[in-house]
Amino acid sequence: MDGRPCSRVACVSDAVSTLTYDYADSMAVLGPLSYTAEPHSYDLCPKHSGRLSVPQGWQVVRHVVMRDLDHA
Repeated sequence: MDGRPCSRVACVSDAVSTLTYDYADSMAVLGPLSYTAEPHSYDLCPKHSGRLSVPQGWQVVRHVVMRDLDHA
């Protein structure tokens, strides 16, 4: 494992995204892996990022990084 581990219990995969919650707005925000680990966020592997579910009535915002196609 080269990077930060997934925050899910018993998962040994590397994290690729960071999940944060905005309780006031009933929103979960999933974005690229943050530069540093934060105490109020969760780092998730691809498997757990894809399986993300939130309470009924909550909104999920997924931030996706678009790569520059000229340099791909």
